[in-house]
Amino acid sequence: MSTAEPPTTTPAFIPLEANPELLTSLLHQLGLSPALSIHDVYSLTDPALLAFVPRPALALLLVFPVSAAYESHRLAEDALQAEYAGRGGGEPVLWYRQTIRNACGLIGLLHAASNGEARGFVQEGSDLDRLVREALPLAPAERASLLERDEALARAHRGVAQQGDTTAPDARDDVDLHYVCFVKGADGGLWELDGRRKGPLRRGELDAAEDVLSEKALALGPLKFLEREAADLRFSCVALAGSLD
Repeated sequence: MSTAEPPTTTPAFIPLEANPELLTSLLHQLGLSPALSIHDVYSLTDPALLAFVPRPALALLLVFPVSAAYESHRLAEDALQAEYAGRGGGEPVLWYRQTIRNACGLIGLLHAASNGEARGFVQEGSDLDRLVREALPLAPAERASLLERDEALARAHRGVAQQGDTTAPDARDDVDLHYVCFVKGADGGLWELDGRRKGPLRRGELDAAEDVLSEKALALGPLKFLEREAADLRFSCVALAGSLD
């Protein structure tokens, strides 16, 4: 996306289309077990449509328009937050700062696969396993540099980004849609993970049986975005959950 993106001297990736098949392909190439896949979420309020997603849902990716209202909210909230400096396995979530232009989709997928129960599905010895192990002890700035330098990550992303149903934009294009990821952290909280923010944001407590598509999680997280942008229909959601195959 365009607003507050990293400067043009940083690496740039082709924006990812919110296509479950492509997103799943990228995760599997990187080393997430085929036992998990990305699924369309057709509604955040209709139980009948939510029932199409296997449960528990381990992560929710929301694609939303970066509007003036959102930017005003983001800047006001971030002004009250300290710069995140967490590192190590004791943190409730693993957060990646985004310094690669137009890589919010990739960052969202990394957040989805690196946290909560999903991390247990990362195949040992894979590129994703190596990346998570290397990222864990690093401070946020060093972690961002790690992603910038990772050739396997860039190669896998490039191959998938060019296969979408629509013509892929240029890596340097301005894009006004952005990905944010919601996960259930090791502390049982609902966390909003966005590489453009100052750090991970804990949105509330979830009960042991509640996942990211539970009524409480949706109210604490993605539905807040929709409330701010009631007139804009450019929202879509996908979830990481068990494969149907």
